[in-house]
Amino acid sequence: MTTTTTLAQVYREHPIHLRDIIPLDFNSIRSVPDSHVWPISDDFSSDHQLMVPIIDLEDPNAVKLAGHACETWGAFQVINHGIHLNLLEEVESEARRLFSLPTQTKMKALREPAGATGYGLARISPFFPKCMWHEGFTIMDSPTDHARALWPTDNARFW
Repeated sequence: MTTTTTLAQVYREHPIHLRDIIPLDFNSIRSVPDSHVWPISDDFSSDHQLMVPIIDLEDPNAVKLAGHACETWGAFQVINHGIHLNLLEEVESEARRLFSLPTQTKMKALREPAGATGYGLARISPFFPKCMWHEGFTIMDSPTDHARALWPTDNARFW
């Protein structure tokens, strides 16, 4: 008999330190802290063009191509996914609304150390020697509670 473990269960069993969740507030700093200064890499030259792989879901090899993109890049762009442009625009608008909030407001939806959802740095952040220059918001299921914390009276659009 095999047991299925959910991502949420793994996160509960392996909490991360709060310092690995809270993003840097770029509006409150005057210079880049050492924690965010990455060494210069010889892997990329200034004239090197970086292009994230594009996966066409109509391609019969899409699954194989997506796997390769994940292994080599860690990310990819999807085309021919069938999602209407107006829905994508609404999602982008809500993402802009979320990330334009003041840091103090976003912190109301901070992901718990053993949690899987909410505001904060990616869970992979502790595996790197320096902090990444990003912030994120993970949604797995309904974002209702986080939306209410961020927008007590105007949260329905976010769900």
